[in-house]
Formats: sequence, structure tokens, C-alpha cells
Amino acid sequence: MSNAIRVYRHALSGHCHRIELMLSLLGLPATFIEVDLAAGEHKGPTFLNLNAFAQVPVLDDQGVILADSNAILVYLERRYGSSSGAGQGANRWLPEDPLIQAQVQRWLSVAAGPLANSAMKARLVTVFNAPFDPEPLIAGAHELFAIMDAHLANQSFLAGEQATLAEISLYSYIAHAPEGNVSLEPYPHLRAWLQRIEALEGFVPMAATNVGLLS
Repeated sequence: MSNAIRVYRHALSGHCHRIELMLSLLGLPATFIEVDLAAGEHKGPTFLNLNAFAQVPVLDDQGVILADSNAILVYLERRYGSSSGAGQGANRWLPEDPLIQAQVQRWLSVAAGPLANSAMKARLVTVFNAPFDPEPLIAGAHELFAIMDAHLANQSFLAGEQATLAEISLYSYIAHAPEGNVSLEPYPHLRAWLQRIEALEGFVPMAATNVGLLS
């Protein structure tokens, strides 16, 4: 069972942490295979056979190969979280209610769009020496975080009063936004939301970085 699920990842990738967090919340053991991005391993023929887009993470669930972190989250929830009783049990991560499902999808889109194009890229500058102008990225992150902070002023989680895939998709890059010089101090509701996620049974943090050494 411990080797049934394999995840190809980079430990400092927020996209990959989403999958590690989802697996842990569901109580699913997995084997993590580190992909050496600096050496270009993700662009080699072996990895490209798993994901032609040359991106981590990639999930191998007993021969079912799936890429894209948000797609993997949906797969894991539908495959293991909805009826197996794993992890949170009745606390489904993608409820059947059509409106809540639509709200979750909205936040998955935010994770893939506004968050990826602001806080994530700002962190890439400091952690991976990415050649981006950080100022507009930092400004974009603050714009997004202000919207989210106001949204969370009146509810505990993004799609209501229960944690969903929306939390898992957005948590990693928001929690680690300070590594990209995006302060979370102005956003008390957002910080409280992070703490609520960290209090979930099965939560695991992303690997720590020393930006001073990596930048």
C-alpha cells in the first residue's frame, strides 16, 4: 500500500505541496520521487513521457498517470475522499452541492490564475532566481490578498464554513508569500484562515526554504 501512489515532485514547489497536503489529509500513504529541476530532469525523455508539459507534480496511482496539481486534487478527492471514509470522513473536500462546487472551481481558477501570476512568481524570484520584475508581482499579490481578506471576514473558509479543495489549492503559495517579499501583516482574516488550515487533522507543512542561501 505504501508504494501504491507515487508522486513526482520538487519539495519546494507549492504546486507539489498541494498534493502532499491532500494525501496527508486523506490519510493516504505515498512515495515521493524528487525531480531535479535545476538539472533539467523534467525536460528529459523519461519525465516527458509522464507529462509532456514538463511540469511537476505528476501522480502515478497504480498506473493511472495524471499531471496538473488542481486536476490531481479533484482526482484524489473523487477517488479516495468522497466515499472511502478516509481522513476527514464526512468532511468532503468537494461537496455535491452545485453552488459549492462552482465556488470551489472559482477558487481553483484563482489559484491557477491570479495567485500563480503574482505571489507564486514573486517567490520564484527569490527562491529560484527567476528573471521576473518583482514589483508588479508583489503589487498583484497584495491586490489579490486584499480581496481574499475581505471575503474571509464573514466566513471561515473560501466556499463557506467547511474546508474544501479551494483551501488546499491556495494555501501553499499564500503561506509562503513572505518568501517572495509579500507581507501578510495587512491581512488578519487571511492569516486566521491559514491558521485554520494548519489546525486540520493531517496537515503537513511545505519544506522550509532559506531564501538567503537560494537567492
